[in-house]
Amino acid sequence: MIGRAAANPLTVAALGPNPGSMTKIKKQQQVFTLLIEVGRKAGDGLPDGSTGAALMCYATGVDEPEAVRETVAVLKQADLAPLDVTGYGTLQERLEQGHDIPDEERALMDRALAENAVIVAQMTPFFDEA
Repeated sequence: MIGRAAANPLTVAALGPNPGSMTKIKKQQQVFTLLIEVGRKAGDGLPDGSTGAALMCYATGVDEPEAVRETVAVLKQADLAPLDVTGYGTLQERLEQGHDIPDEERALMDRALAENAVIVAQMTPFFDEA
């Protein structure tokens, strides 16, 4: 499942060398790893009998809150019901934390950045044990 994130990069105004002048600084898009838990909703496409699912996503944004907002919006458009989001940071942040990131995962991150997209890389449904 792939969704488009906002088309334009965020532009912020910042003080230039002359305090009376403003210069624009474009913030770079980054890819964030997000784990989203979703509940059930009519037409969500989750397996019969499941109580929800966990989705591993790679999403672009100038910061993590933007990546979360875009991902939640895309999932809602796909008739999913996001309940909770856990952010794991950018590739660099994850490497600094000692995460082992295989080439396949890096390729999906590169694709998300190139397409300015939200990519759902893995979906794990939840089932009651009862």
